[in-house]
Amino acid sequence: MRLILIFFLLIFSFSKLAFAENNYFLMLKNNKVNVRYGPDLNSQIKYIYKKKFLPVKVIDKKENFRRIIDFKNNTGWIHRTQLRKNKSFILLEDQLLFSKPTKYSKPILKILRGRLLLAKKCKKKWCKVKTEEYEGWISTGNLWGIIK
Repeated sequence: MRLILIFFLLIFSFSKLAFAENNYFLMLKNNKVNVRYGPDLNSQIKYIYKKKFLPVKVIDKKENFRRIIDFKNNTGWIHRTQLRKNKSFILLEDQLLFSKPTKYSKPILKILRGRLLLAKKCKKKWCKVKTEEYEGWISTGNLWGIIK
């Protein structure tokens, strides 16, 4: 009985590990990135992103291509050279930018839903961001582009 239990625990652990491997975010490296129907440079272009730093979620990979999904549920294949480590996210609701990583600190600015922000650093439930001339902390409660 113990052997069967250990066997199922191992299978569950490996399947969870395999799922987590494909569950990560990257961001666009350039202002113009082709998204293709298939994982090949000869594959037809499905659409073109024109937003540098846009976060995308990797859902599959094949050789040098990554299948991605964006926050509007668009999917496609992007060559890995067009992607880089993620430091960006999109607000899914209006939020306040605070002077310190606590909701009891001074609010600086209201940032509207859909805004793309670059994170300078993150810790626990807060990320330090810079937007235009403002810099402060934002709660990671309702963001797209960060694994919590």
